[in-house]
Amino acid sequence: MNIDWFNPWVVAIALNTILLGFAFISPKKLLTPWGYLHAWILGVIIWGTLAWQGYLVVMFYFLVGSGVTRIGKAEKEAAGIAEGRSGLRGPENVWGSALIGTLCALGTLLVSEPWQGLFILGYIASFCTKLSDTCASEIGKAYGKRTFLITTLKPVPRGTEGAVSLEGTLAGIVASAAIAFLAWGLNTISPFGILWCILAAFIATNLESVIGATIQEKFTFLTNEVVNIINTLIGAIAAILMAVLFLK
Repeated sequence: MNIDWFNPWVVAIALNTILLGFAFISPKKLLTPWGYLHAWILGVIIWGTLAWQGYLVVMFYFLVGSGVTRIGKAEKEAAGIAEGRSGLRGPENVWGSALIGTLCALGTLLVSEPWQGLFILGYIASFCTKLSDTCASEIGKAYGKRTFLITTLKPVPRGTEGAVSLEGTLAGIVASAAIAFLAWGLNTISPFGILWCILAAFIATNLESVIGATIQEKFTFLTNEVVNIINTLIGAIAAILMAVLFLK
């Protein structure tokens, strides 16, 4: 059997096996063992569908997001508001963050332009949204001087579900802009796409805070991972809708 070594799926399998092999044996762990397996699956799908440009976007999200969870780690652990497992990501975290982006990436295989471009926009917006949410939450927990419940604007302790802070909100905007500009630099979205992604991330992140403040604790199925999926779905849809309305 002849293997086309330049086929994107072959490259995806080989590259992700090598990278995650090194990551798995590295003394500094970012994922659980099962988390590495699921990250391998995610990486293969993203490279196979969106090539290296799409892969760089998800890698940027993962590395920055993992780094942000470690900011102010000692203070957050002392306050009991740090991420579990010392910030290690498991399969549920991988897909809570990346399921919607992965579906958008797979969607590009099923359609032609202009829908293909809209799915790519949704992919970028989903990771803009998730990184915005991660940075807003982690920076807010570490450095938020005054935190308020988004539904009432009453002061609440840092780490409260649905709490927002100026520091966290600004960090979230910067984070979403960072991914959006990266994607634009990789020629995957237009300059207007940068705006749609930043706005969509802002809308979705705040709606996620509303969900946390109102209904998340009332329904057991609304785990943090499920809320993350809803959050990234809102971000992807919002960006696509804004692009469609602008094109019309």
